[in-house]
Amino acid sequence: MLAISATGCAAPDLDSPSPAFVPVYAANFPDPFILPHNGRFLAYATNAERLQANVQMAVSDDLVSWAPLRRDGKLHDAMPELPRWAQQGWTWAPEVMQLGGRYLMYFTARERTSQRQCTGVAHSNNPRGPFVSEADEPLLCQRELGGTIDANPFQDADGQLYLYFKPDANAVGKPTEIMVQRLTPDGLQLVGEQELLLRNDKPWEAHVIEAPTMVRQGDSYILFYSANHFGWEKHQRLSPYAIGHARCDTPMGPCTEAPGNPLLQSVNNRQAGCLSGPGHQAIFEAGGRQYMVFHAHAARPGCRNAHSGRQMYVAPLLWQDGEPVLGQSLRPRNQKL
Repeated sequence: MLAISATGCAAPDLDSPSPAFVPVYAANFPDPFILPHNGRFLAYATNAERLQANVQMAVSDDLVSWAPLRRDGKLHDAMPELPRWAQQGWTWAPEVMQLGGRYLMYFTARERTSQRQCTGVAHSNNPRGPFVSEADEPLLCQRELGGTIDANPFQDADGQLYLYFKPDANAVGKPTEIMVQRLTPDGLQLVGEQELLLRNDKPWEAHVIEAPTMVRQGDSYILFYSANHFGWEKHQRLSPYAIGHARCDTPMGPCTEAPGNPLLQSVNNRQAGCLSGPGHQAIFEAGGRQYMVFHAHAARPGCRNAHSGRQMYVAPLLWQDGEPVLGQSLRPRNQKL
C-alpha cells in the first residue's frame, strides 16, 4: 500500500556527489508534523502566510509528492476557529495524536490577555479537522517564564500520556528548559507535577532549547529536541539551528544529553549541497520504518538565504548500536538520489 523510497541504513555521506538532504515540499511549511492516515500522509504546520490558515496542511500518497490541502479553492485550515483565549495570527507547531475514536491537536497560540505564547488542545473526529476547543484558558501557560510552546504528546506502552513542552523563557531573557507533565487519560488536562528534563547548558545550544519529541526505542526513551536560534540572519553564513537528542531513564526523566550532539546541523558542501537551520523535528512510522520530518530554510544557489521561509524535509530515522542516525533524505521524484 505504501510506495516509499527509503535510503540505506548508513548515515548520509556529506562528501557524496548527491545532496544528503533535499526538501521534499518546497513551500513555506515551518514546524512540520506528519500523521499517517488510511494509507496517506497528512502534514500540519505553523500558520500560513497572510493569515490564510491558522493550521495549514499538505497531503501525500507516498511521502515524496506533496500538495497543499485545499477546500473551495482556498488553503484548507485544520482549525479555522481559534479558542476564545487565543489571538489570530500566532498559531504555531501543531501536533496531532489519535486517541480512541477522535484526534487531539496540541498547538501554540498567543493569549489575548497576557500576549504570551501558550499551549492549547483541540479535538476533532477527523484528522483534517475542523479541530475545535471550547476552553476559556490555555491548557498550559507559564506566563512568568514567558509562556509555553512546542507541545509534544507521547503515549507510553502502558497507555500513560505525557506532554513535553518548552517554557518560552528566552522571550523574557531567561535560560530555556524542556519539561514534562502527565496528561489525563482523555488527553485534555494535565495532572501531577512538572519535571525538568533539559536545560540549554551546552555551547551548541546557545540561548535556547525547544521542540521536544519523545520516542521509545526498545526499552530506551529518546528525547529529540532543537536548539540555538531558528533564524538565518544577514550576518550568518548559515543558520545555527540544529537537532540534538538525549537518553532518558523514564518518560519523566532523568535525561542525559548525547555527547555527540548535535545529531543534525547546517552544512554547506559543494558536493553534498546546502542545509541551513534544520530543526523542529517530529517522528512518525510508515511501512515498518521510522522517519524524521523537520524544516530548514529555503536557499538559493551558493547556499544563500532565499528569504522564502522554511521547507519540509523527510529522512529515515535509523538506529546503530542504540543511537539514532539519519539516512539520506527522501526527495521529489524529479530529483535523483
